[in-house]
Amino acid sequence: MLCLRQVCFFTLRHYQARTLSSDLLLSQINSCTHEDEVFSLVGRNKARLSEKHVGIALNMLWQLQKKRPLLLRTSEYIRNHSQFLALCILAENKVEHMEDEAIVDTLYSILRLNVEDHDSLAEVLVTEAWKRLERQVLLSLPALSKFALCLHKQRRYFSPVIGKVAHIVDMKLDSIQDIRILSVLMISISDVISQSFRDRLLHKAEQLLEEKDEVHFNYAKRILQFLQKVKLRYHPLVEKCNKIFLKTASCLDIHSISLIFGLYEQLGVDNAEFRLVAKRLLSETIDDYHDPETFAKLFFILGPMAGSKVRERLLVTAVHMAEEFSSHQVLVILKTMQKMKCGNSHLLKKMASVLHKHLDSYHVLQLVKLTQDLVVLRCHNLELFAKLKMLLFSFLKSTVIPAETAAIIRVLAMLPSFQVDEIIINKAAAVLPQCRLHHLNCIATALVKWNHYDCWHRQNSSQLCVKLLQKLNDNGFQRLQKADNLNLLLEELTYLNGEWFEEVLSEETVAMCQRLIDQITWANVLQLSLFLIKTNHRCPSLLDRIASVTVENIDKIHPFEIYFILFLFSALNYDPPANEKFFESCIQHLTSNLSCFETHHLVLLGHVLAVAGYFPPVLIKGIFNVSFLSKLDAQLEVLPDTLKQRVRSCLMKLNRAVCLECPEFHIPWFHEHYCQRVFHNSNSRRNPLRQHVHRMLMEILGGSNYARISVLTPYYYEIDFECILDENKKPLSYMAQNIPLDGVEGIHLRHGIKDEGRKALPPGAQRISLEFLDSKAFSKNSRHLKGETAMKKRHLEMLGYRVVQIPHFEWNSMVLSTKGEQLEYLRKHLYGIM
Repeated sequence: MLCLRQVCFFTLRHYQARTLSSDLLLSQINSCTHEDEVFSLVGRNKARLSEKHVGIALNMLWQLQKKRPLLLRTSEYIRNHSQFLALCILAENKVEHMEDEAIVDTLYSILRLNVEDHDSLAEVLVTEAWKRLERQVLLSLPALSKFALCLHKQRRYFSPVIGKVAHIVDMKLDSIQDIRILSVLMISISDVISQSFRDRLLHKAEQLLEEKDEVHFNYAKRILQFLQKVKLRYHPLVEKCNKIFLKTASCLDIHSISLIFGLYEQLGVDNAEFRLVAKRLLSETIDDYHDPETFAKLFFILGPMAGSKVRERLLVTAVHMAEEFSSHQVLVILKTMQKMKCGNSHLLKKMASVLHKHLDSYHVLQLVKLTQDLVVLRCHNLELFAKLKMLLFSFLKSTVIPAETAAIIRVLAMLPSFQVDEIIINKAAAVLPQCRLHHLNCIATALVKWNHYDCWHRQNSSQLCVKLLQKLNDNGFQRLQKADNLNLLLEELTYLNGEWFEEVLSEETVAMCQRLIDQITWANVLQLSLFLIKTNHRCPSLLDRIASVTVENIDKIHPFEIYFILFLFSALNYDPPANEKFFESCIQHLTSNLSCFETHHLVLLGHVLAVAGYFPPVLIKGIFNVSFLSKLDAQLEVLPDTLKQRVRSCLMKLNRAVCLECPEFHIPWFHEHYCQRVFHNSNSRRNPLRQHVHRMLMEILGGSNYARISVLTPYYYEIDFECILDENKKPLSYMAQNIPLDGVEGIHLRHGIKDEGRKALPPGAQRISLEFLDSKAFSKNSRHLKGETAMKKRHLEMLGYRVVQIPHFEWNSMVLSTKGEQLEYLRKHLYGIM
């Protein structure tokens, strides 16, 4: 009995001493201020290290690195240290005894120290964490988000363990109240979630952002990254993120600003307000960016919206720094040059010469994009194109991915003097059954181009191409016929355009949408509307369904999406059955949410409504005031050139429409100089058809003094021909009215609304506008006037014209195949003998 008591007492003393010693060691590790101190403690106490010591030591190594600036971190030194390797071995051996959250912390720490993604310790830690999740071990939400982040960093995007994490998030979603945790989880599980789960995540993120007054930039950034990964422009979240970025803009560095610009670009968002702030911040510090990494980001952000002086400085610096750019930075510079429409041959030659040393490091889709940029920039380096051709051809022979095959074939067709080999035909034929519609379109575009320019290496290649095109058409039809889900079909149609689709599949695609009409919901009316806008298709059944779904679910549809739906009906000049109710519901929803729109978007919205004949006072008066127009001018300076020109044109058209249709608003016409500049810079509008018709009009009316060609009306509408008939329908001479006829130099520019061309006519006389309408004035499958053409007719009538419109399908018909028939046709329309 005494011996037993002595043994127990000895054991107890030994345990107490070991605990005391262990606690002291733990305290010493936590007190370290340098990595070498940690390694020293590990080396001296290796035999006594528990799983807790090992985890804390690895975590401390990361915490010490984290405190240092990025350029001063010594991760490589740590990874190669003998005691770090010893720690990793100890961790592997003790992993089963680690606490649940210690496993996650350890995994996170070693990954932040940049160990290989598939390092043996990382694999063991992931496996152990996975086992515990399968045993229904419940990690805390912070630990679960950290584990998910580790899996994402290891690129385990589609791993079953990510699926397990997603399942847990699905179960616990209602209990997540931290936007930081949610944003990390959203990015990590984005590749393995259903559409309904995606929507739940979006609404949860929206709710948490609304509840927080202060949200860190990183959380908003992750939300946009999630949207980019799931390829969705969810406007409520984009707006909230925009506000966070603007609120924190002064604290953002160039890396953060560059990341935001990249996300905006991928999502197709033009945030003019953030662009203005970024331009101001970066213009003030432009001299601070001397290294290639930050300069490439500066060039990417500032280049497309810089003024002439800053633009020149950026180009000169890029030339001097060209040799130092990494392979990725070269891609950024070339991509930005394309956006800038940069014709700087010196910089292009420099970048082309630098590219040679980087070509072998690019993956296939980077090579495709690079080749496309060089072609658009009109690079003439034949040696570089030869190397690109060789690399692309090599990738084409080895790839088995349809998307890559289609992309390579499309870009090969862009190369100068390319001779098509049978290998390309055979490769394309092999992947056709697996291709989506977009891929088929890429291949078809290339084949049609090669066939047109006779680029075949051998004579029988042309025959093979024709057979392949027929097979390709059949595959396209078969893929459409198998479609039974409208959402999936619309997803495929998003990036589809070009002649092949329009000529071969457009009609069949609209017919398929009609067969799936019962699947149209408020959630997909935007995608369907965008498709019909793109195809210029006037399909009454689809348009009626879109209108009814929109009215029934108006509160569920974001105002910005309502704009595109209205654009469809306005552009196609289509009135749904409950037309007034449809437009009134949409306008009420829009005018109640005008704060959702950026300044330039309000101009586009005003123009769309004006085409349809609607002028909401709150919108019109909001646009036509000095404060709004000043803000618009500032924002236009940072928008892409194409969008800038479109907004200016729409503002002019809206100004004209308001002056003509809503004189009670007392809005002045202030686009005189703009219109004169536009017409002065435009190409001559003379064409053979006009000359031919002008001669026939002179024959009908009795001489050259009775008709004017290419006439500008008040408010700058251009009409093909103008003539004046008196009360007895006899032509009046312009010379007799002292109105000069236009000369051979083209359009006669006026100097004001009331000029010599608008002198009062004799009593009973009538001014005639005669216009030829080409296919652009009509929707693709209809003889119904489109919105812009109908508005022009409406406005010309307000200006006192009798408007005669000659549709192309009548003028070019067999009925008018002779000059005599054409003369008679014109005579009847001019004199109103119908």
